Amino acid sequence: MSAPALDATHDPALRSWVASANAADADFPVQNLPLGRFRLAGETGWRLATAIGDQVLDLQAAGFVDHGDMARLLAAPAVERRALRLALSRALREGSDEATRLAPHLYAMSSVELGLPCDTRDYTDFYVGIHHATAVGRLFRPDNPLLPNYKWVPIGYHGRASTLAASGHTFVRPHGQLAGAAGEPPVLAPTKRLDYELELGIVIGAGNPAGQPVPLAQAEDHVAGLTLLNDWSARDVQAWEYQPLGPFLAKNFATTLSPWIVTLEALAPFRRAFERPEGDPAPLPYLDSEANRRAGAFDLMLEVWLHTAAQRDRGEAPVCLARSNFAEAAYWTVAQLVTHHTVNGCALSPGDVMGTGTLSGPRPEQAGSLLELTQGGRQPVALPDGDTRTFLQDGDRITLRAFAQAPGGRRIGFGDCTATVLPARPLG
Repeated sequence: MSAPALDATHDPALRSWVASANAADADFPVQNLPLGRFRLAGETGWRLATAIGDQVLDLQAAGFVDHGDMARLLAAPAVERRALRLALSRALREGSDEATRLAPHLYAMSSVELGLPCDTRDYTDFYVGIHHATAVGRLFRPDNPLLPNYKWVPIGYHGRASTLAASGHTFVRPHGQLAGAAGEPPVLAPTKRLDYELELGIVIGAGNPAGQPVPLAQAEDHVAGLTLLNDWSARDVQAWEYQPLGPFLAKNFATTLSPWIVTLEALAPFRRAFERPEGDPAPLPYLDSEANRRAGAFDLMLEVWLHTAAQRDRGEAPVCLARSNFAEAAYWTVAQLVTHHTVNGCALSPGDVMGTGTLSGPRPEQAGSLLELTQGGRQPVALPDGDTRTFLQDGDRITLRAFAQAPGGRRIGFGDCTATVLPARPLG
C-alpha cells in the first residue's frame, strides 16, 4: 500500500484567488479540491465539478477534462487524478494567471443543484465501528456483545444502490413489519424507532475484473476518495427481521451521501498509524502489512447535528448530538475493506460505494446513532429547548459533517450530508 505523498498541493500556506476558500473554517480551501457533480436550473444532465470555497468550478467547460462522465474520471489511473489535482491547484491558487479565464465557469454553490457525486451500481455497508458494535451488542447480548468473528473478518451486508440520495433530500418514514405484543402476530406499520447512522462512504475508482482479488498493497489504488454517508435505520423493523440473514427493509429505504468525494490525495496530510488494542489478534496475512499499520488510518473528526421542525420554525440553530473520530472508531482500514470485499473474486466498479458502518467513539457521548445515545430508547436525549428524543420524529433534519485538521496544516471538510424526515404515507 503506497499512500499518496505530500506535494506542493498540500502546502498550508497556499491561498486561492476565490476569496471564500481562504476562510479558516472553509470546507473547500485550495488544499481540498474534491470531485462532484452539479447542474443548473432546467438542466437534466450533470456537470463534473470541484468545490473551491463557496463556489463550484465546471471542469469540462474550464478545460480540465474533455468529458462529463464521472465514472470515466474515477476509473482513470491515480496518476491522472493527481495530475488533475495539481493542475487545479495551480490554476486556483493566489497569483495564478488563470483567474480571468476561469471566472465565467464558477457558480455559487447555493445557486446550483448538487447531485450524488457518482452513479453507483452497487453499495455495501460494513460494520467497522467497534465501539458501535460493542454498544449495540451489549444492548441485546449483555454477556457477549461482540460475536467471535468480529475481530477476524470485516462484517458487511449488501445494500440497495437504488435508494442512495444526495444531501438535501427528504424521505418518508418507512413502513415495515414490527413484532407484535407477547403472543400476538406482527403488524405492518410505520417505524416508531427511526434512527440515523454516522458513517463514511468509500468511493471506488478503478474496478477489478471478476475473479481477480485486490491485494492489500494495491487496495488504495482502487479508491477515489471518501464521502459522508447516513445509513438511515428503522430499528424496530430491524429487530424483527434481521435474524438469520441480517438487515433488509430496515435499511434499504434511504441512504444519504454528501455531494463531494474528498480524494485520498487531499487526505494525505491526515494519515495516522492504524493500531489495534493490545491483546487483540493480528489480522490474517492477506489483511495485514507494515504499510497499513504505519499509515492506514485517517484522522477525521465526525459530527451529527439535529435540527427539529420546531427549532427551524423559531429560527434556532441545530444542536450537535455527537462527535467522534474515524481513526478511533474504526477496527478496519479503508484498504482492508477493499481487499476483503474482493478476496473471493467479487468485482468492483467505478462509483461503487462501501459504507464504513456507524463510527462511534469509545465514550457514550460519542455515539453515532440514537440507538446508542438513548440506550435503546430507555434514556431520552435532552435538547436545549426542553424537548427530548429517543428516536427521530417527523420533521427532524439530520446533518452529518466531517473535517480533517492537523497542527500546522490546512483544515479541509466534506460539506454537509443532510436529509429531513417526512411523515409516513398511507398504504393502500
